[in-house]
Amino acid sequence: MIVFDLKCAGNGHVFEAWFGSSADYEDQQARGLIACPVCGDADVGKAVMAPAVAAKGNMRPETTAASGGAPVAMAQDPAKMRAMIEALAQAQKKALEESTWVGRDFASQARAMHYGEQDRASIHGEVAPAEAQALVSEGVEVAPLLFPVIPPHAKN
Repeated sequence: MIVFDLKCAGNGHVFEAWFGSSADYEDQQARGLIACPVCGDADVGKAVMAPAVAAKGNMRPETTAASGGAPVAMAQDPAKMRAMIEALAQAQKKALEESTWVGRDFASQARAMHYGEQDRASIHGEVAPAEAQALVSEGVEVAPLLFPVIPPHAKN
């Protein structure tokens, strides 16, 4: 697996994306399968990334409270990271199988369910960041997806 920082041309949103290889990225980019998860802009390219520099061999890994005192280096184990990402992707896939795509009508349907104007159901779709913040401010229960989703009408 390889991670790239990507940036949309339209709004300059920077986000991470994982690929099996550089060739996988190039192939998906050429076929127009990569889009900004924030605004949906398909004009996306690689952003400038800071290089990963390994610690000197005589340096002990730091621990953090967030990791429960476990060494930070444990989180950098590629096999564990792949397994964790795969588990998250599978959990999202399962949740989406039991959910209905509502596209850009997400905010209005989420509000209608929240205010009892529509039966509750599991839905997913697209919403601008400001609108997502407005939903949260109103107390509407929403959560971002961890991985980008290709709308059903855009699948080949």
